[in-house]
Amino acid sequence: MTETPNRLVTAVILVAAGSGQRLGYGMPKASVPLGGEPILMHALRGIVSSGTASQVCVVLPAGDDALRKLCADFQEELADGGPLLSVVDGGATRADSVRAGFEALMDGIEAVLVHDAARALTPETVFHRVADALAAGAEAVIPAVAVVDTVKTVAPTQGPDAAVAPELVTGTAPREELRAVQTPQGFRVETLRHAHRAARDLEPEQAAAVTDDAMLVEMTGTPVHAVRGSIQSLKITTPLDLIFAEGLLEGPLGARWVEG
Repeated sequence: MTETPNRLVTAVILVAAGSGQRLGYGMPKASVPLGGEPILMHALRGIVSSGTASQVCVVLPAGDDALRKLCADFQEELADGGPLLSVVDGGATRADSVRAGFEALMDGIEAVLVHDAARALTPETVFHRVADALAAGAEAVIPAVAVVDTVKTVAPTQGPDAAVAPELVTGTAPREELRAVQTPQGFRVETLRHAHRAARDLEPEQAAAVTDDAMLVEMTGTPVHAVRGSIQSLKITTPLDLIFAEGLLEGPLGARWVEG
């Protein structure tokens, strides 16, 4: 039986500052109901249940008193010795929000997991895999799942053929090498801090092309490892995603214990 390495002192930065416009509820995504509770509550409970965090830093839309109260009420639930819960306002971009979370980290944190509240049903085992990979020596680690669709690269159609179709296939990516990336993404604290400092020197076009924290770390030349994610870790972005998430909650086994 393989022994689990001693885990690092870890904080989770929970990014919950999204507007949720595509869900169509007219409220921040973290407030949208899922199974009778806000999405944020499911995300918080999943983190705490995983047992990986000494601190949870929740990044909320600036000035959202309702979500702040929800976090305060949840903190009262943790009075029996759960992780420290910190709340900060998010920034104009996701990177700004992550940096705001960094500023609230307590002393002694060795590793940080950056997690999207929109992936509210992530199983506890995914947190464990990421934390264990960091403990085993990884500087950066992401959960990922195999891509099942055939993925092609395209370019805008030029010349007379533009009237036929707007895009032209330029190639087919080797599916066996492709992975769909999820969160939580885990990093040694100094590794991610260095990557975010370096990102401040990016040109606007380069910064706009960065879609996650792992990409920032990749740009510094640091290896990023991948562990198995889960099909349960769907990102709730559209009304259809919300329907799928509701179905997972209502399933016979419950979302957090069904691995994919």
